[in-house]
Amino acid sequence: MLDKLNEWSVKALLWISLLFWPILLLIMLSPYVSSDELTHVFKSPSFSGANTSSHYLTIENQERTRREAIKDDVESALQQAERDAENTTMAKFMRNLESRIYAQLSKQLVESLFRTCSEEDLTCTTDTYGSFMLEGNLVTYEQTACDSSQWACTQGEDVIVMTIVDADGGETIIVIPIGAGSGSP
Repeated sequence: MLDKLNEWSVKALLWISLLFWPILLLIMLSPYVSSDELTHVFKSPSFSGANTSSHYLTIENQERTRREAIKDDVESALQQAERDAENTTMAKFMRNLESRIYAQLSKQLVESLFRTCSEEDLTCTTDTYGSFMLEGNLVTYEQTACDSSQWACTQGEDVIVMTIVDADGGETIIVIPIGAGSGSP
């Protein structure tokens, strides 16, 4: 029985020593351990109140910058779509055709306005007046003598008065002297 008691006491001592050493270690280290009060602080200035106004300004600036960026992106996309539409083969063809038609029309009008016929050529005629519509604008012209009270020209000089009335009713008058600069020195 003594053997069992010794065996039991050895086991008990072993268990006590295993439990006692960590406690002893904690007691020895406790003077070196320190703690502080736990406090909770919100990170967001909306809740804490610290630097709230600058926080709100930052948010507003970010939102405004984003709105402007979206607006600029939309405008850029619209402008790119317009450029793409203007640069199609058909659009280039139409611009070229329109330019040539206007050039031909302009040439015929100038030839008609400034033609001088000799008395021998009975087939030659000069237009002293006329009118035509061009894209909603009424263009009228008349060959007449200058009235210096109305236009800036030399009294009695032959001029062509061209009047352009746009679709809105606005009127532009162009006075073109005939034979200006063609006289002898």
